[in-house]
Amino acid sequence: MRSVALYGTKDPRAGLVLANRAAASALTRSSVGTGLATLHVGEAQAMLGNRHECQRALGEADEHLSRVRADDPAAALLCPTTPGRLAGSCYLHLGQPAKAEPILNATHQLLRQAKKSTAIVLGNLSLASIRQRHIDDATTYLHQAIDVLEQTRGGGGLNIAFTAARELRPWREHAPVADVSDRLMALMTTA
Repeated sequence: MRSVALYGTKDPRAGLVLANRAAASALTRSSVGTGLATLHVGEAQAMLGNRHECQRALGEADEHLSRVRADDPAAALLCPTTPGRLAGSCYLHLGQPAKAEPILNATHQLLRQAKKSTAIVLGNLSLASIRQRHIDDATTYLHQAIDVLEQTRGGGGLNIAFTAARELRPWREHAPVADVSDRLMALMTTA
């Protein structure tokens, strides 16, 4: 439900309440469950513009995830790229693309195959580049995200790719921007 609130209805206040509840209920049962829920607390705080609270939640999540044991009941839910993917997203929400970019790049290096989360990381790398006015890098990342989206059709990645395309509008006369926009339109017609 926290994911629906954060990403579906885009209601970070409801997402924050639900993520805090999930973290509290997992606290004595699973370091993975607590850590993942606390990462979402951080993202909700970032969406609300609460930098200090976001950074505190990211730190707490790291602490919980550093204590994961092999017998954790939620161990299968932990993907090594999740902390970096969410931390990068947090810094984008907080208007800190220069801080998001190295985290997202490191996360991208951990990805071994094209998955839905790969498109999210690449889309966020594109946003980080756009917001730093590195337009050629932004279009390169967005092309890579589209490559993944052609395989996975991941909804979260699509949303981020279209957000990046909207933010690229001031450079629409630039050939690489026009090319990436054409690819996104073609993707939508084949979906």
